[in-house]
Amino acid sequence: MKCKAKREMKDPKKITMKNGKPATQGTCPKCGTKMFKIGG
Repeated sequence: MKCKAKREMKDPKKITMKNGKPATQGTCPKCGTKMFKIGG
């Protein structure tokens, strides 16, 4: 179950989406689910 709260990411990684735009992917420090932020 995702907590859906806005928090700082744990282990953030810079990635590039399929359309070439930057994004950041990491994990939630509280519940451990994947977090995703568009725009770096």
